[in-house]
Amino acid sequence: MMMMVRKSKGLGERHQRILDFIASYQREHKHPPSIREIGEYCDISSTSVVNYYLDQLEKSGHIERDRKISRGMRLTGNTPLGDMLRVPMAGVIQAGEPIPIPASDFSTFTAEDSVEVAMSLMPTKEKGKDLFALKVQGESMIDAMINDGDIVILKPAQDARNGEMVAVWLSDRNETTLKYYYKEKDGYRLQPANPTMKPIMIKKSEPLEIKGKVVMVIRKVDRYN
Repeated sequence: MMMMVRKSKGLGERHQRILDFIASYQREHKHPPSIREIGEYCDISSTSVVNYYLDQLEKSGHIERDRKISRGMRLTGNTPLGDMLRVPMAGVIQAGEPIPIPASDFSTFTAEDSVEVAMSLMPTKEKGKDLFALKVQGESMIDAMINDGDIVILKPAQDARNGEMVAVWLSDRNETTLKYYYKEKDGYRLQPANPTMKPIMIKKSEPLEIKGKVVMVIRKVDRYN
């Protein structure tokens, strides 16, 4: 499930997209985006149009602006993001051709490493569960809108239904990977979301451990000059 901002009454889709971008950018860079960066992310070529939407968000109480300084905006407590949930980073997951990695790869981050996710963005049934986060490497899931550098939020799981996106540990191969899971007659198929890549076929005799199911994706926000 892609990260979506819960729609706030009276706001249009573009307003929501701008709020989502401001929140994501602020979390990554520790300061607000510029007008130009908002326009580039939201496919708005005119800075005056961006300002029009920001003015509306200011009037509705979702942001505060200081026009005397560059990047003079901040989200207010009236944003639809609400309370934040801290999710621990558990390591790195391959979303590409799996490569050998240390068995400890799921614990390469320290206990202090974490990402903050707005509670309002979480699927209702996943709130309060023991979630963990993994940073994605590779491009095998790009058609699922998961790119290199993105972060996936997962709930712990030992099994999955066909078509669910899972983090898998292949102990015989000393590899982890992020793929769509399918149980078949003779084994398992780990399907990428990239037409240039072939599925990984796992025999029934090979060990396969599901570590978690993806419940949310946090997109990497590029920083423009």
